[in-house]
Amino acid sequence: MIIKELAQLLEPPNKDFEGHLLLSDQKIIWTLSYVQGRLIYAIDGLHPVRRWNRILNQHFPKFHLDIDTAQLTAQPYWQLSLLDQGFKKQQLSLVRAKLMLRDIIQECLFELSQCTSLTREWQAASLPMSRYCKTISLSQWEIKMTIENVKEMQKEWQSLGLTDFVPTLSPTLKQSLDLQHSPVPYEYITGRYTLWNIATKLGKPIGVIVKSLLPLIQAEALELKIISDLSLSDIQLSPLLTLAGPANYIAVEIPRALKTTPPSPIPPSPISPSPIPPSPIPPSPIPTKSTESPAVAVTVAASPKPEVVLSNDDPSGPLIACIDDSPVLAHSLKKILSTGGYRTLIIQEPMQGFSQLIEHIPSLILLDVMLPHADGYSVCRFLRDTPVFRHTPIIILTGRSKPVDRARASIAGATEFLVKPPEPEELLHMIDKHLGKGEKISGEQGYDNNPGNN
Repeated sequence: MIIKELAQLLEPPNKDFEGHLLLSDQKIIWTLSYVQGRLIYAIDGLHPVRRWNRILNQHFPKFHLDIDTAQLTAQPYWQLSLLDQGFKKQQLSLVRAKLMLRDIIQECLFELSQCTSLTREWQAASLPMSRYCKTISLSQWEIKMTIENVKEMQKEWQSLGLTDFVPTLSPTLKQSLDLQHSPVPYEYITGRYTLWNIATKLGKPIGVIVKSLLPLIQAEALELKIISDLSLSDIQLSPLLTLAGPANYIAVEIPRALKTTPPSPIPPSPISPSPIPPSPIPPSPIPTKSTESPAVAVTVAASPKPEVVLSNDDPSGPLIACIDDSPVLAHSLKKILSTGGYRTLIIQEPMQGFSQLIEHIPSLILLDVMLPHADGYSVCRFLRDTPVFRHTPIIILTGRSKPVDRARASIAGATEFLVKPPEPEELLHMIDKHLGKGEKISGEQGYDNNPGNN
């Protein structure tokens, strides 16, 4: 399918649409969910659990929840439910969860781009989700960027002559061969893993993996089969163990690499000519439960909790969020802001502290560029793509003051740019300019000039 046509299919009926887009190639149904006109999730009708589990492991390898799987299976929105609970238990960061959703959506869109024709149906529905889930939904600009990535993947796929292959298939050896020099280890071509899984495990582009297997496929020594989905019981929901060891660490239990069921060709059932059932996200099929190896104990460092500090002078003053991993600078900023009558929200680890950011909704954000596990410019871009922070003033703090650094801050959507450590008077003057009495609070300066925001 031409990417331009696919992009047009994804356009919601209106900017406030909430519900689902069902796309079908008469074999598989893909369900794309929208909230306030923004794409929040995508599910294919073949391997929704496999895809979730694989990409979840990539972004959150130590994710764990104490949940009754049977109870989860009964929920048509189990993915969104898991995200919500992960946010509430502070096991998922909003930034990384958004990247995870982008990967899931991008894979589904790539599969859709391989279809020659698609039927479309919009179904309005009210999605039960928290504001955390709504925060990580993809804006129209992000959808456009994701589609551009799919376009590049499609070009590479076609250039390699792979148009007859789909990544959801599983390679299986038909005869015994000497695979000593095979680019793909034997364990991955036994009908237990899809091409997507193999690419993820080997850390290589999906096109490279399929290209390397072509000689075996052409020699009819290897065949590609459809395999069943995993059971919901196979996703990482191991219960927490008791606290053990140092107080700053938590022992958790996660399964080792999953063992899938033996390969068995399961041809896709054609969709009947009857109307698509009204259930927006049908429960995933639950095949015979896969065998798992014994769980292994893993020690995970507990992340620092965000700190909310109330000013003694004005406990009702505007709240300023300081996203900076330096305790020294955070303490300095807290003292400066206190003299100005501002309350302070200290976040040292942005990947774990965004739930607090969403909960408290600061009036202004001070954002350091150099952050652990994150790039300050990317965090700023993420905040700008989040509706609740679209117009919140964001002041970038950096040790660099070159024009290129200011340009990067502006492109990322920053309102202001300030070299650190900031002078107290300059910092308070800059904050007062945006939050002062009688002035309109606006974060649009330095943001609306960025063409990617509208």
